[in-house]
Order: sequence, then structure tokens, then C-alpha cells
Amino acid sequence: MRQALLKLCQRQELAEMIYMRADGALSKRRIRILVVGMDSFTAYCYLRHEKRTFKIDRVLSVQRVIRRERRTI
Repeated sequence: MRQALLKLCQRQELAEMIYMRADGALSKRRIRILVVGMDSFTAYCYLRHEKRTFKIDRVLSVQRVIRRERRTI
């Protein structure tokens, strides 16, 4: 999981993750990863509209957000 987070951070891509909170509840968040450490990472969370720190071992899935551009003809 850490390698996937590092890749998203280096490419500065928007990501969507499913995260298990400390109380066991799941949340789906759209984030932009800023810094990846050994056990945690810092990201801008679009759900909370602020920088947040997340524990890597609580991330259940993460993938980049692919945006399709609209074409005007």
C-alpha cells in the first residue's frame, strides 16, 4: 500500500480511498497526497476541506481518480 501511495504522491494525482477509522467505521474520501512517511501520510482531504494525517495500515484501498474531459464540437 505504501508504494501505491508514494506513486500517487510523486505524480500529484487525485485519489479516492476507503479508510477504516479508529472506531472501525469506514469512510470513502477523495484526497491529494502531500507527504508519505513510514507509518502514515499527510493528504488534503476534500471531505473535510483540510490537511489530514492518515495511518497507512488503515487504508483498505486507494486508486487514482480518472477524469474525462468533455469535448465540445
